[in-house]
Amino acid sequence: MTLPSCKPCWMMGSPQRKPPSGWQREGLMVACYRGFQSVVALLSRCPFLDVNQQDKEGDTALMLAAQAGHVSLVSHLINYYAGLDLERRDQRGLTALMKAAMRDRSECVAALLMAGADLTAVDPVRGKTALEWAFLTDSFDTVQRIRQLLRRPQVEQLSRHYQPEWPALPGLVAQAQAAPSLLERLQATLTLPFVQSPQEGGVLDHLVTITTSLASPFLTTACHTLCPDQPPALGTRRKSVPELLGTAPPPPPDPQPPQEVPGPRVFIPYQSPQGVLSMCPQWLQPRDSTSPRPRAPKILLSKAPSTGIQWKPEFRSSGNRRLSLPVWRYQELRMERKRQEEAGLAQTQGKTG
Repeated sequence: MTLPSCKPCWMMGSPQRKPPSGWQREGLMVACYRGFQSVVALLSRCPFLDVNQQDKEGDTALMLAAQAGHVSLVSHLINYYAGLDLERRDQRGLTALMKAAMRDRSECVAALLMAGADLTAVDPVRGKTALEWAFLTDSFDTVQRIRQLLRRPQVEQLSRHYQPEWPALPGLVAQAQAAPSLLERLQATLTLPFVQSPQEGGVLDHLVTITTSLASPFLTTACHTLCPDQPPALGTRRKSVPELLGTAPPPPPDPQPPQEVPGPRVFIPYQSPQGVLSMCPQWLQPRDSTSPRPRAPKILLSKAPSTGIQWKPEFRSSGNRRLSLPVWRYQELRMERKRQEEAGLAQTQGKTG
């Protein structure tokens, strides 16, 4: 299958779209910026593509997708692009996690954290982490999501030993079967039922967990994950699918320093510093207080040859004289030719008169 040639960003969308401010972007960056998932999936098969390429503002494809809120593209970059650098920084020193937290992209922040992004990294300008940037930019959804991930730092649904049953169910059943006391009956009678949000670790939270996304029991029972014994955890780097399957292209070799070609060696006898200085002129050599003062070379100054321009004094009515502008040779010839033409014209007029 042949890959299509990369097009500029103003050609990949509708004709009315203008090129973005960060120009000099490659096709993968533009696809992540615009949200073209099919293009990102197609470019993952290209072995010569640098996923960590940066534009003139220092943004990578991961940064553009994270700050734009394209969760599917962020997950695809993490899972299918080997060698993805999660800690690459732009010109301001911000990582993809910080940029997503500043834009309140909570789902992208969660995907980056579970892929192994460093939550303790700070920017060099203000010294803030991603969580602190979320506080400063009023990104409360991102703050809540980060706190939830810190309380449960491991995705146990992707483990081989995961059981989709609710852990607190046996204890609650035993408590319900026991005879309630008079105080519990009175509280249950006088308490008004209000709609409440799902509690952390409650039955509603567990129901949402096992019926959505990767936490579905169908995926945990019918699918065999590539890393069942090492589920994604907060703070640990997750390998991509090509790396797990062993189909990732090898990393580019480090540039080797240029090797010197052995040639014929020429023997140069050792020369002391005094011998090297003896090759300099005497007036350039350093001297001490005991050595006689060397004679400096004399420089002869000569007058520049005079040109053929003559300065003619011009008399004023007041009697003062001043120098007039020089008359060049071509000006003299032009004036002489003009006088000849005027004389010839006067002769012709005299003959006709």
